[in-house]
Amino acid sequence: MIELSELKIRSMVNYRSVVALFLAFITSLMLTACSSAPKKPPTYSNTQLESIQRYASDLQTMRDRLPELATLITKQDWTFTRNFIHGPLGELRVTMAGVTRNLLPDAKPGAQTISQTVFEDFEAIDLAAQDGNYSKAIKEYAAALKDFDAFLGVVPPAARPQAQAAAPKSTEPDVFDEFLAGES
Repeated sequence: MIELSELKIRSMVNYRSVVALFLAFITSLMLTACSSAPKKPPTYSNTQLESIQRYASDLQTMRDRLPELATLITKQDWTFTRNFIHGPLGELRVTMAGVTRNLLPDAKPGAQTISQTVFEDFEAIDLAAQDGNYSKAIKEYAAALKDFDAFLGVVPPAARPQAQAAAPKSTEPDVFDEFLAGES
């Protein structure tokens, strides 16, 4: 007959084998569940694209009107310069925030930085107009134009509106272009 101590040893060996087998099963199950297929890069939903497109359309309308601001600055019409910034461009920050809110997560920080820069450019134009400082106003206008275009560049291509056809250029020399040529 099998002695009691031999029986205990056999049951301990069986118990250890079962526990080891159970732990191996749990480990393989966890490894299988935790490993995932390669992630697809995030993409825009149709709702996001439609929302961005609405905001981007408004931004493009504002961008198309920026030459009016240049004209006001070159005429040194400071009252209407400030009125233009607070009037037609008054919703600029809200509109840019609407675009930024709908961008993919990796594009948001850059868009937020650029939109803040654009807003600071227009604040600087406003202060220059308040002080009647033509050279500062025109310099900040050039920066605002560049930064505004950079912001429009972060809009996904599928949501970008087309710029409106420009009016025929007059044959008169443009004071703004002359100023920028003198800066170079």
